[in-house]
Amino acid sequence: MLTIRIIPCLDIKDGKVVKGIHFENLKDAGEPVSFAVYYCNEGADELVFLDISATLEKRKTMKDLVRNIASNISIPFTVGGGIKTVKDILMLLENGADKVSINTQAVKNPKIIYESAKKFGSQCIVVAIDAKKIGDNFWEVFIESGKVPTGIDAKKWAKEVENLGAGEILLTSIDADGTLSGYDIPLIKAITDTVRIPVIASGGAGSLEHLYRALVEAKASAVLLASLFHFKMVTISYVKKFLSDKGLPVRL
Repeated sequence: MLTIRIIPCLDIKDGKVVKGIHFENLKDAGEPVSFAVYYCNEGADELVFLDISATLEKRKTMKDLVRNIASNISIPFTVGGGIKTVKDILMLLENGADKVSINTQAVKNPKIIYESAKKFGSQCIVVAIDAKKIGDNFWEVFIESGKVPTGIDAKKWAKEVENLGAGEILLTSIDADGTLSGYDIPLIKAITDTVRIPVIASGGAGSLEHLYRALVEAKASAVLLASLFHFKMVTISYVKKFLSDKGLPVRL
C-alpha cells in the first residue's frame, strides 16, 4: 500500500469556510486562511479548497483567496469551483494551486479533462464525483453542487474520466455528507474496483474507525475530512497515530 493521505477540505461560500449536511443547511465554520495555516502546521498531507457556490452563481473561483492561501502553506493544494475552461485552470495554477478539481464542467464537457491533462499533466487534474444511491449497485452522478441529477452511473463515469486522463478522483457521497455516520463503503469500493487511479474518499467521516474502513475495506488512497477537523473533534496528528498503530503507512 502506498502512503495514505489525510486531507482537510475547506468548502468556501461567500469567502467563509462552511459545513452542512447532504450539501444543505450550510453553517459558517471560520476563516479559510486561518484554517489552511492551521492544517498545514498540524501535518495535513494536502489541502482541498472547494468554492461550492461558484458554479451556482456562474462566477469564477476567488483567485485572490486562492493566492493568499497558497502563499501561506507548504503542502499540495487542490482548488475547485466554477471551472469552465482550460484557461480557468491555468489561472488557478498560476495563482498557487497544485491541482484543480473539476466537477460540473467535466460532465457537461468531458473533453476539458483530456485537454487539461494533456496541457498540464494528469497529476494536476482531479475529477470530483458527487454521487447518490438510486438503486441496487447504482449511484447517480449529481452536478451543480449536488443539486442536479444527471442519470449517469458513477462507476461508468469514473472509468471514463480515467480514460480521458484524470489523475485522481475525489468521490463524495451525498447521502453520507456531513452525517458523521461513516463513509459510503459500498460506493467507494465500487469505484476503486473500477479504476486504477487514486480515489479520495469524502463524505461522512465521524470516527477514526470510519477512516480505517475507507482505506482498508474500500481501498481509498486518501480520506477527505471536514467536520471532524473544523470542529476540533480530533487532530490530524491523532488520526495519523491511530492509523499508524493499525499498520497503515502514513507520513508522521
